[in-house]
Amino acid sequence: MRTYGSPQIGGWESRLLAIVAATLVVFGLAAVYGASSIVAVQNGDPGSTFALRQLQGAVAGAVLALVAARTDYRVWRRLAWPMIAVTAAALLVPYLPGLRGLAPEINGTRRWLSFNGVMVQPSEFAKLAVVVWAAMLAAKKGERVREFRKGVLPFAVIVGPIAALILFQPHLSNALLIVLLAGIVLFAAGAKIGHFLLLGFVAVPLLWRQIAGVQYRLARVLTFLSPGEDVSEASWQIQQSLTGMGAGRFIGVGFGEGQQKLGYLPYAYSDFIFSTIGEEWGFLGVGFIVLLFALFVMVAFRIARATTDPFGRLLAVGLASIVALPALLHMAVNLALLPTTGVPLPFISYGRSHLIVALLATGVLCSIASPESDAARRAR
Repeated sequence: MRTYGSPQIGGWESRLLAIVAATLVVFGLAAVYGASSIVAVQNGDPGSTFALRQLQGAVAGAVLALVAARTDYRVWRRLAWPMIAVTAAALLVPYLPGLRGLAPEINGTRRWLSFNGVMVQPSEFAKLAVVVWAAMLAAKKGERVREFRKGVLPFAVIVGPIAALILFQPHLSNALLIVLLAGIVLFAAGAKIGHFLLLGFVAVPLLWRQIAGVQYRLARVLTFLSPGEDVSEASWQIQQSLTGMGAGRFIGVGFGEGQQKLGYLPYAYSDFIFSTIGEEWGFLGVGFIVLLFALFVMVAFRIARATTDPFGRLLAVGLASIVALPALLHMAVNLALLPTTGVPLPFISYGRSHLIVALLATGVLCSIASPESDAARRAR
């Protein structure tokens, strides 16, 4: 007879998470193919090039997710410090002289590492490393996280430099995400909101300096604050995004029939794929995607709430946020609710690194939700 460690965790959560994640991935493969085929042909490649690359990431991520789901999640506690060390080393590579072959410059940035033609984005894996590390340390500190010197400050000492390495790649959005993810885990552990306000008071001037010191960032913020005043490069993306959303109406113009991807909307297969879905699948498609993400996050937080182990609970919160936070930001940017920035839509946007991280996070969540794991924890 199967033994359940907690009446609140019944095993269906992990199955539902897997179904939702698989549905989002399949939907994403179709969306990437529809949005990228013309770009691929223009580059002299087959129309399915981007979709096939995305499929490679999906297969790799699915394998890792399956392994993670069948592994006791507590192993991640022991891996927390090594993950942080490897992440920091990977993020340092672009700054070291003589390594341009390993960290090539793409679109004016050096965010990727190239291994025999396979591109890896360390800042995406940094999200997972920071969440695991923050959950480990917060669970270890217990009530001490409510103290500034012994609680919040040690986190800032580690997370701050990692975020800075990402910021100067440059990749402002991922740097902010790293900080927010660590903050969410700390807040869930019981850290005082006043400590976050204090750190925010110090960080805001530094953040504004980074925005004001880079022309395209400042232009995006000013365009967001004064929408519709001019049609410039800074406002072009968001105007085309809204145009596509409006054109889709209720049922969309049809799969593959969208017009914005024909050179009007840059990165329609990644940074603005939500708009592409809105144009081709309409309100029904957008509503379906929002419903799936809401269901994923709801189940993930249910797992966190039902888990008796402090590390497991905080880890589940962080992993849920790895999916929820970028999804919310991506949708908000595509709907002109936030300034334009490059945040991919988890499971769906083109990009193998973030897809693998999202699937791996799903696998670990399934492990936390395992009735057998919970029974073993309570028996210790």
